[in-house]
Amino acid sequence: MDSLPTVLLKPGEADRIVAGHPWIYRGAILRLTQPADDGALVQVKDHRQRFLGVGFYNSKSKINVRVLSAERADIDEPFFEERIRAALAVRQRHLPDATSFRVVNAESDFLSGLIVDKYEDVLVVQISSLGMDQRKPMIVGALQKIFSPRAIFERSDVASRKFEGLAEVNGILAGEPGAAGARTAISASSVAGGNADKAVRAPSVTVKLNGLQFETDLSTGHKTGLYLDQQVNYRRVAELAKGARMLDCFSFLGGFGLHAARAGAVHVHMIDQSAEAIAAATRNAAANGLSDRCSFETANVFDFLKAQTQTGPNEKLVPKFDLIVLDPPSFTRNRASVPDALRGYKEIHLRALKLLKPGGTLATFCCSHHVDAGLFQDTVLSAAFDTRKVLRRIATYTQSPDHPVIPMIPETEYLKGFAFELVR
Repeated sequence: MDSLPTVLLKPGEADRIVAGHPWIYRGAILRLTQPADDGALVQVKDHRQRFLGVGFYNSKSKINVRVLSAERADIDEPFFEERIRAALAVRQRHLPDATSFRVVNAESDFLSGLIVDKYEDVLVVQISSLGMDQRKPMIVGALQKIFSPRAIFERSDVASRKFEGLAEVNGILAGEPGAAGARTAISASSVAGGNADKAVRAPSVTVKLNGLQFETDLSTGHKTGLYLDQQVNYRRVAELAKGARMLDCFSFLGGFGLHAARAGAVHVHMIDQSAEAIAAATRNAAANGLSDRCSFETANVFDFLKAQTQTGPNEKLVPKFDLIVLDPPSFTRNRASVPDALRGYKEIHLRALKLLKPGGTLATFCCSHHVDAGLFQDTVLSAAFDTRKVLRRIATYTQSPDHPVIPMIPETEYLKGFAFELVR
């Protein structure tokens, strides 16, 4: 282990690493004791030569080192197997009845650059760092030992890979490529090189969340297929839906809407700008025997809300809904775009509050790490002030426990939400 290249940190830069944050930026490094290949394992020490851990090095990235272990460890297949089993134990403890969930959540599970999602008997892997990408065969081997999945599919189609010097790649890594059942074996060399078969689509999976079925396209769905991070919130928001007329904005596959319909909503109207998502949500409603309580519309949510809140001269707007859910995709990918994002969040809340009946409930979410819970709530309250509404907060939401939050790693906390009752 002492033969590894050593990354020495500048004075004052070790505290974050000791506290558990795995990222070492280029500007925090004093020097390397010897040259290190990109993707290679290095050891990290402070400026006084005290050992801090081992991790993957990449000179191409602003994050020069991603620390994997505070101990001296060989990063091999047994290491990945042990670390993934530990992550799985957390899910089994906090989501004991779930059959689909996130198994590995990168930094949250001390495997920076690696995400693994379980959709019933299929696994989806997403890799965003060079060191992890080079060890893909080890990761696949560990996953096969632990889960014996029908298939392992790669969805490494995130733009952040370019900052690691990596191209985007999708494809089958192991198992059945699709419904036809022909099995595809991919060699370790091709996996290591990122040459997953792009011509083969991922298997289509019927995912079960809280007892409901969702048809999921693992090749093109949002994130790695659907929003596993809302699994608990689907159930919690549905508790507010009995007897309600509900508007589900940014409905995607119908997560909130179908849970609400099953819980006793009188009617749920789902809106999404994706025709494919609306078609899938329509099929999901039928599969769960909920079509009679649901309606669907392909539309831009901003345009829909604007049209619904327009009034003519001397015309008074009559609120239509007892429950409105706003679960938009992230409006911002960086801090520079936060002001524009906040204007977007305020706009949809202004419109939604005008459509909410007195005594009704607004359940609203933000999935941007750059907009914290306080700022998000302030934006909602600003919209309420402008519409002369008074809100009572009745619930606070966060990401499901398969997306753990490590407080010393702020980047692991991104999803926040609230439920507000309209007092007047």
